[in-house]
Amino acid sequence: MSHLPPCVRKTVSAFTLIGALGLCAVAHAASGADQQPLIKGHIDETQRVTLPGNVRPEVSAATDRGAVADSMQLPHMQLLLERPAGREAALEAYLAATQTPGDPNYHHWLTAAQIGELYGPTPRDIATVRGWLEAHGFQVNSVSPTGLLIDFSGNAGQVAQAFQTEIHSLDVRGHHHFANMRDPQIPAALAPVIAGIVSLNNFRPKPMVQPRMKTTALAPGRLAGPKDTVNSSYQLVAPADLQTIYNFNPVYNRGIAGNGQTIVVLEDTDLFDNNDYANFRKTFNLDQYGGSSFSVVHPGGCADPGVVVGNDFEATLDAEWAAAAAPQANIVLASCADTQTTFGVTTAMQALLESDHPPSIVSISYGECEAALGAAGNRYIRLLYQLAALEGTSVYVAAGDEGAASCDAQQPAAQYGIAVSGYASTPYNLAAGGTDYTDTYNGANSVYWNPSNTATYGSAKSYIPEMPWDDSCANGPLSTIEGYSTPYGANGFCNSDIGSTYFLAVAGGSGGPSACAYGATSSNPNTPAVSGSCRGYDKPFWQMFLAGVPRDGVRDIPDVSMFAANGLWGHYYPVCYSNPAYYGQPCTGTPDTWAGGGGTSFVAPILAGVQALVNQKTRSRQGNPDFIYYLLATLQYGRKGNPACDSNNGSNACIFHDVTFGDNDVNCTGPFNCYAPSGTNGVLSTKSHAYKPAYAAGAGWDFATGIGTVNVDALVKAWPSF
Repeated sequence: MSHLPPCVRKTVSAFTLIGALGLCAVAHAASGADQQPLIKGHIDETQRVTLPGNVRPEVSAATDRGAVADSMQLPHMQLLLERPAGREAALEAYLAATQTPGDPNYHHWLTAAQIGELYGPTPRDIATVRGWLEAHGFQVNSVSPTGLLIDFSGNAGQVAQAFQTEIHSLDVRGHHHFANMRDPQIPAALAPVIAGIVSLNNFRPKPMVQPRMKTTALAPGRLAGPKDTVNSSYQLVAPADLQTIYNFNPVYNRGIAGNGQTIVVLEDTDLFDNNDYANFRKTFNLDQYGGSSFSVVHPGGCADPGVVVGNDFEATLDAEWAAAAAPQANIVLASCADTQTTFGVTTAMQALLESDHPPSIVSISYGECEAALGAAGNRYIRLLYQLAALEGTSVYVAAGDEGAASCDAQQPAAQYGIAVSGYASTPYNLAAGGTDYTDTYNGANSVYWNPSNTATYGSAKSYIPEMPWDDSCANGPLSTIEGYSTPYGANGFCNSDIGSTYFLAVAGGSGGPSACAYGATSSNPNTPAVSGSCRGYDKPFWQMFLAGVPRDGVRDIPDVSMFAANGLWGHYYPVCYSNPAYYGQPCTGTPDTWAGGGGTSFVAPILAGVQALVNQKTRSRQGNPDFIYYLLATLQYGRKGNPACDSNNGSNACIFHDVTFGDNDVNCTGPFNCYAPSGTNGVLSTKSHAYKPAYAAGAGWDFATGIGTVNVDALVKAWPSF
């Protein structure tokens, strides 16, 4: 254990190791709880400071369509305050103590009101800021129990006058948006307390789901063309397959299927039809476990969003696949309507966490790159997840569906370089990555799949070796199987007729270093996250000692992965989703006629389901699951990795399957992190002058799949109960 710090080296067991790691964090955390107001003296409106890093990358002269009317209403804006430095340090020390066995505060969770009382801004500072808002004509609707969020309403003219930034209409790729044109300014006297305005725009995070592909590599050396109907060569991954491949069944056989647990999926939409969820459970015989309920709530009295077409596909799969992993758990869909400047998902989460009974497990399948969220947006997400960790809530978040190019979601090519989702990159959540199976690539389908299905449509025989999920022509295995020696260059796959026609896609399991959590600070907000103009979250202590984790000083994602593919190699997830307005199909036939797809949207609720199994086994809520995941991974891999756990061995001998083959690289055309020695289409690379794919799988932890994928039975058995 020489790879561990001195205060840990003498530990010899999982129990003492996690305790020592936590105590190290506490020992190195500053203490203190500043109680003096930070706002001193008179507020002089002529003496102002800028809140940098809060202009959307899309804002430019080319997209600007002029100022909105001063009368345009902006209800429920969020002003984000910050704690005194001493209180923030004391809070982090307390949070580490809650994960330190033997500490008096181990698993001693707090409420939002307690957090506000112990660690929030002083009442006097809050009152001063509130008074300043009201003096500018804003209506203050509420102050959060933590004291860190002031909900206020006003119009665009009041925003321009108070914060010295105009709101303009924008035309971005044919879509209408509005946003602030410059970074907000505030009186200098308020700067020690105000962290930023969470949002002054109507850009929204995107669901991390990819509909089933119509173009797929079905067998070695053979490419299938576009398909408008379901192809019989597809092998869908049914709940029974998931349970076989990742070894859920022994856990169920011990009576652990999520009984008494609740999983909350956070949405900004309701389901198109609640009967879809019921039909999914019935078709795959999940009701055999009994004891489960499904409900829809609108926390804190927020507005019912109704059905948001497209996002309702996301909500449906979240509910269904959380149930597929924990069929006896209660599934709660918590949804709030978006407002002009707020996202319904975070509104719902905030209301739940500020309630008297915060959830024990939540799943979020939406994302937005750090640079686009901006400094205040990232800080708000961090605040919510930190609050969750202090309350004992486990937060599972889809890492993203864009490979390492999260600022280029749903685009045909990466232009902005390496970036990650700010919804997934905080130190307080588990970032869920995505894999695909290697059976088709290796011509070994019959080794792992039975020729016919069971009554619940399962046909998987065992665990199947994995590689990173990647739909792009930059994918090394895809390039190889199509007969190309490289994916790049004029003669490479991405510049071939087939590659450039069918496989130009920023689509794959996401990963990379946090690089812009605090917003762009250069004069050019379009500068990508890797330019050096931004700063990422510091690397958490629990991520420091694992094989493969780079010594880059920042939070790296993903943490853990599972199957997330949407059909490139013939495998995808079925979804009972009947909305004909967005890829929906009647759920009247066999599941291979239903809607389907992939994406890390599936992985987040599935892993949330795994957490429900853990919580049932331990009989307690666990808070941030990263503490235990990285503890167990450190014991399994150490600093050099563990070949016995390689995914290619195809066994369930370890807690984690170490994915070491393949990559999640995507094609690119932009000037950042794009290796293009010749030809039109390059590939994302950590070096612009050499091929260093972003990113390749490797031993231990890697940017493509994190720790790897989970042997659920081994994980539940190994999870400590103190």
